[in-house]
Amino acid sequence: PYGWGTGGIQVTAAVLGRDDVLKVIDQGADDTTNAVSIRRFFARTAGVATTERTREATIIQTRHRVPEARLTEDQILVYQVPIPEPLRWLEPRETETRRMHALAEYGAMHVKLYEDIARHGRIATTYDYPVMVAGRHLARPSPIPKFDNPKLDDAPFLQLFGAGREKRIYAIPPHTTVRSLDFEDHPFDVEGWDRPCALCGATDSYLDEVIVDDRGGRIFVCSDTDHCTSRREAGHEGPGMDAPFHPGEEGAR
Repeated sequence: PYGWGTGGIQVTAAVLGRDDVLKVIDQGADDTTNAVSIRRFFARTAGVATTERTREATIIQTRHRVPEARLTEDQILVYQVPIPEPLRWLEPRETETRRMHALAEYGAMHVKLYEDIARHGRIATTYDYPVMVAGRHLARPSPIPKFDNPKLDDAPFLQLFGAGREKRIYAIPPHTTVRSLDFEDHPFDVEGWDRPCALCGATDSYLDEVIVDDRGGRIFVCSDTDHCTSRREAGHEGPGMDAPFHPGEEGAR
């Protein structure tokens, strides 16, 4: 089974200093059980300041999202990683995957993506989308949505990945080339939505679908709660909770 985020906690504990300000998000949100529990743990044990504001944090521990706000060279992003090996589902033997990495034998991953195209007419992978780091190393960027993959490329901040159950740590240094795998005739792209965030009206952030009534009515809201809150504080408004759409209408594309 998957772990419980101990890898991210261990990495955060290793890099956290007394002057740091910590932010913890789970699927982009600051108020989930996972995020609140980890934030309180470090506040009590390390005595560090915590925040829900992305721009105030020096260390951000995340589960499955990259913040919408552009991070800076003064920040560190720590990922909780359940399974660090990108070739695990293609080759279960650890000795073999290490040999494949040593020789850069990544054809099997390209075949997997091509099978998606043959079956669905497009690459259907929507999260944990494989990337090539520095033109040489195949990596899995943790189960972030592929929407976040472009944020990894040439990022000015240090990215640390911790898989506690497997006792593995890896990193992407600042300003490193990170390219999502694709094909010339099927270039990498990210998902989009036909509707804005119901709360802040954002059209360029990753949106979660929320069912709001017994007829299956639903709205879209920003996954990143700080991004959504900041936009509303700046005066942006969405169509509101009272304007759901129902099955049969166009929603996400």
